[in-house]
Amino acid sequence: MIVSNIKTPGVYINELNAFPNSVVPVATAVPAFIGYTPQASYQGKSYVNVPQKIGTFDEFLAIYGFPNPPPPASPVKQYSPSYSLVKQKAQPEKGDYIQIGNVFYSILPDPNTIYYMYNSIQLFYQNGGGDAYIVSVGTYGAPSGNTINPGDLVVNANVSLTDLTKGLALLMNEDEPTMYICPEATLLSVPDNSTLMESMLAQASAKQTAVALFDIIGGFAPDPLMYSNDITTFRNSLGNNSLDFGAAYYPFVGTTIMQSNNIDYTNLFGGDVSLLAPLLNSPGSPNQAAATILTNIQNPSPNSLTVSQYNNALINASQTYSMIIKHVLSNANMLPATGAIAGLITTIDNNEGVWKAPANASIIGATSLPIRLSDDQQGPLNMDAVSGKSINVIRFFNGLGILVWGARTLDGNSLDWKYLSVRRTMIFLEQSCKLACQAYVFEPNVKNTWEAVKSMIGSFLNTIWKEGGLQGATPTDAFVVQCGLGETMTGDDILAGFMNVSIGVAVTHPAEFIVLTFQQKMATSS
Repeated sequence: MIVSNIKTPGVYINELNAFPNSVVPVATAVPAFIGYTPQASYQGKSYVNVPQKIGTFDEFLAIYGFPNPPPPASPVKQYSPSYSLVKQKAQPEKGDYIQIGNVFYSILPDPNTIYYMYNSIQLFYQNGGGDAYIVSVGTYGAPSGNTINPGDLVVNANVSLTDLTKGLALLMNEDEPTMYICPEATLLSVPDNSTLMESMLAQASAKQTAVALFDIIGGFAPDPLMYSNDITTFRNSLGNNSLDFGAAYYPFVGTTIMQSNNIDYTNLFGGDVSLLAPLLNSPGSPNQAAATILTNIQNPSPNSLTVSQYNNALINASQTYSMIIKHVLSNANMLPATGAIAGLITTIDNNEGVWKAPANASIIGATSLPIRLSDDQQGPLNMDAVSGKSINVIRFFNGLGILVWGARTLDGNSLDWKYLSVRRTMIFLEQSCKLACQAYVFEPNVKNTWEAVKSMIGSFLNTIWKEGGLQGATPTDAFVVQCGLGETMTGDDILAGFMNVSIGVAVTHPAEFIVLTFQQKMATSS
């Protein structure tokens, strides 16, 4: 209270703050997903190219999912990929296939119907996800009516580099997201994918608030012998800028996101059941029950069954149809891993802290891998002497299951930034302290202010040290905060309006390599 403001006799109360300002920790696990959604509108408002924060999968469905029709109609399909069975002259060397009689059929998708965003969001929440930002850059495009060739990469012509980079740019105005994820990036061509990844790294580095998580083209169905070509292509096309703000994961993961009721005959041959009939009711293996069901589907009546009911009838009537659906479901459930990684990071951050490496943890819903890499095979992916671009491998271990077995950034040869947990911890500390210091903008640049800032930041870092985020036997070993004339500032700095604060922290590094030394000891008598 300023004495000169007191003009009337009386009693005045002057309240004093007993506690100084404090640093409020920023959120550390808020991914931003950029991609294509079933729809993007709510209560008449379009949410295309509008960054929107959600907290649950139900909130995602409310804005980005199709509304379900009333019973007894079947629930609407939020994602409906299309596959065809293409007859082959011999057993295919690449890709998934089935054998019907003596004939081999490759199971091949219409590439323009393949999207990963919707299922990746489900995988994120299945693995413990919480708050997230969604940037819908559009809805699903038209099918091509064609299939890829066996072993070819899936490139969706409806997935546009322009759309995804525009959606990414919208996040420049959002400070809360801490991870950038484009599930459909691997559906771009290699050059377009490279451009998008470099844009994501550049933006993450410019904002200093997020890291970019990448999947690798070719991770869907790696060649058992030539898989390293996919890694080489990825490394050669990425560039060398801002690598410490990105992390890559390989391969894709087989999941249980889509269930048997999500795939039916409408997902085969573009919904043309006439092409399915020769497979289920062939001259060599007649099946009149299946033929009757297919006829009823093609000739609907007022008493027709629902799609789900017809699908269940076909599964019961034909083992061949059941086998086809099983294989198609397996293909549709092979997903990029980054959605699950984002959920896993959220769980670890909430339970242990951002400084805990997001590795040696299982992915909920992951049931298979398209390739099982060994220690020797992972070595060149984890550490590369030439490019230094580390790849985090997802592996299968007997008795343990499928684990994320890597925690490095793409800057794998950097002593400072090779670990993802270190980079994310530093982002957390920097942004928390930055926001807290905004309370002192325009405060007098004098010793009282300097001491208040040092006390505020020191108290915050002391709490982080006690929680295990900083290493050292004592707080002075773990961190140092400096601010003052002759310490971090000169007289010219003060006259120019600068208050410089220097913070040093000893961030905990993960024990990536644990070396056990055994020595044979001679027997001795007591």
